[in-house]
Amino acid sequence: MPRSLVFSPAFCYNIRESTIQEETRPMKEFAIGPNDAGQRLDRWLDKALPLLPAPLAQKYIRLKRVKVNGRGAKRDTRLQEGDLLQLYINDEFFDVPTPDNAFLRVERPRLDILYEDGHLLLLNKRPGMVVHPDGREQVNTLITHIQAYLYQKKEWSPRWEHAFAPALCNRIDRNTGGIVIAAKTAEALRVMNQKIRDRELQKLYLCVIRGAMEPREGQLKGYLLKDGDRAQVKVYDRPVPGARTAVTLYRTLETRNGLSLVECDLVTGRTHQIRAQFAAAGRPLLGDGKYGRERDGKAYGRSHQALYSYKLKFQFTTDAGCLEHLNGREWTVENVDFVEKYFPRGQTV
Repeated sequence: MPRSLVFSPAFCYNIRESTIQEETRPMKEFAIGPNDAGQRLDRWLDKALPLLPAPLAQKYIRLKRVKVNGRGAKRDTRLQEGDLLQLYINDEFFDVPTPDNAFLRVERPRLDILYEDGHLLLLNKRPGMVVHPDGREQVNTLITHIQAYLYQKKEWSPRWEHAFAPALCNRIDRNTGGIVIAAKTAEALRVMNQKIRDRELQKLYLCVIRGAMEPREGQLKGYLLKDGDRAQVKVYDRPVPGARTAVTLYRTLETRNGLSLVECDLVTGRTHQIRAQFAAAGRPLLGDGKYGRERDGKAYGRSHQALYSYKLKFQFTTDAGCLEHLNGREWTVENVDFVEKYFPRGQTV
């Protein structure tokens, strides 16, 4: 018995599964009724297969993987009542849209890949991209583009797996940039998550603050308590119920024009840790409207926090299994926008 397909109420069709194969893809046939007559072929595809990206639909029409009455057709062909459409398109595109299959809408994944092997991806996430789907964005997220990339390389498909999907091992705020680790296999996800918990890797950040820290090198230690209503954290200098310890090591790299470039080493990894702790120390990050003053960022032409996870080091002290070959290696993002803007090379302090 053929697998049943579900579409929105406006698009109910008589569908017949065929054993005919074209390019190894099963054919699905649709009969055009009176409510669909008169539509252009490409517009019909867009409504009937909402997971199929429009550029890919156009490509399939050109390749004659979309046929009308057994023949290739043009994208502006007007459908007539009684026409039979034969579609040689992967089964995934016939599914109902959900957050789990949003990657199918991504035709050209936008990824800055620093490193890739059979188990892991290291990516340079640009500010402005959210890492996971949220209420504002479902398709253009980092994890969605990763899944689209691996799907298009034929390295992963949800139809091959019962439970596993490529996943992020760490996350970065929407307007923060930097290195993100993505697991391509379940084994890599398990190992890397354990290494992160055991603090067997080092993540270094660059940030820009107003003024200068005193001392220029040191440690910020406090207790962070989440304020869910304001999507912020509060910093306390003593333990309070529900608060978690936060420790950040910092050193000033350069001071120029009223700004300081600071490198931060996260001993702990709490939500908004760097942003909240520097603000509590009286030195909020440049451009950080949540923990600092928006007008300070505008004075320097900065609209979001100057914060970048620019360096990652693997320092395994226990067996790393499939990731052992990464031990001792490190990656650095060489070009960070706010460093180039406020601390250009070749100029003296």
